[in-house]
Amino acid sequence: MAPLRGAKRRKRHPEKALPAGVMAPLPPPDAADWWDSFSRRLAAGHYSKDCQNFESVFKMSRKTFDYICTLITGDFSRKTQGFRNFRFGDKTILALEDQVAVALLRLTTGESLLSIGNRFGMNHSAISNITWKFIESLEDHAISHLKWPDPEEMATIKAKFEKLQGLPNCCGAIDTTHILMCSSAQPNSNVWLDCENKNSMVLQAVVDPDMRFRDVVSGWPGSMDDSCILRTSGFYKLCEKGGRLDGQMELPGEPAGSVVREYIIGDTGYPLLPWLMTPYQERDLSPAKAAFNKQHAAARMVVQGAMARLKERWQVLKGELWRPDKHRLPRIIYACCLLTNIMIDLGDTHRERAPASHDHDDGYYQQFSNVADDGAVAQRDVLCQFVSRLGSKLPE
Repeated sequence: MAPLRGAKRRKRHPEKALPAGVMAPLPPPDAADWWDSFSRRLAAGHYSKDCQNFESVFKMSRKTFDYICTLITGDFSRKTQGFRNFRFGDKTILALEDQVAVALLRLTTGESLLSIGNRFGMNHSAISNITWKFIESLEDHAISHLKWPDPEEMATIKAKFEKLQGLPNCCGAIDTTHILMCSSAQPNSNVWLDCENKNSMVLQAVVDPDMRFRDVVSGWPGSMDDSCILRTSGFYKLCEKGGRLDGQMELPGEPAGSVVREYIIGDTGYPLLPWLMTPYQERDLSPAKAAFNKQHAAARMVVQGAMARLKERWQVLKGELWRPDKHRLPRIIYACCLLTNIMIDLGDTHRERAPASHDHDDGYYQQFSNVADDGAVAQRDVLCQFVSRLGSKLPE
């Protein structure tokens, strides 16, 4: 609209300079300029190459980020608990994308609440509230990304294990890893003190050939061994009752009656059970048993790699946490597993940037279990002979 004829022009006053370190207020972000505004805040008003690149900051694609925002948008848009009233230091209200980005920054970098709050001129308690609202929303709306496979998915998983490592009817690989806690978290109890004299919590996970988490349990103290944690888990109870891993398969090319039950694989720290195959432990292994152990170890790399990537990808799980809460830490771990699966399900290539090593529990010794079910011993021998007969057909 053109200025009205005869209207007096207002005298323009020069803009006052802002104090050093204080950013000018930014307009409310929209789909077009959200990242530009957030990256300026992240860089504290000074552009940097890392802060300008979305993938470098969040270690995920923009497609994955947008999907996560869509997944939880209902919770963050409700006028409950004041979540729409969080403000940056310049009083600008945080949009949905801002809140998701702040929460992801906490999980991705592992920085303290105070450090992240200082970046945006916000109180550390606001960062904590935003992060927990995000985790709660994931628990409510992303649960479909971490579930036990249906029959069709299980058939694909079995086919991949057999094609890659020659293990028929294999449904997954299991392992544990230690999540460190501050030494002061439990000053009056040694229950969290593990074998390495560190305070830790254990994560047990079953993964598929794509390193997707299929069953996770955490919350148990680091003082418990792998076998004990397994036996206290809901997964163990389901398998023992036949609720999981109860299907059977007749091995092709083997004598009649050579049938193996569905199973997962684990290292020597686990008992040998009809649904849990572990490697041979005796000395001077026969060529057949040595071949089985080789393929068994190669197949277990998927769970070792999944654990290593989990800690590398979500730095909040790597190293001692700030003010850990034994009731909340399992939920942080679960949220990181959910986010990892979302990236896998969306084909996010950033998940493929593997760490240099698969050693996710550096400094912890290998555990051993001598428990062996008689039926499981017989089944392992049948599998051993099957793998041995495959011989040169197995991939190197």
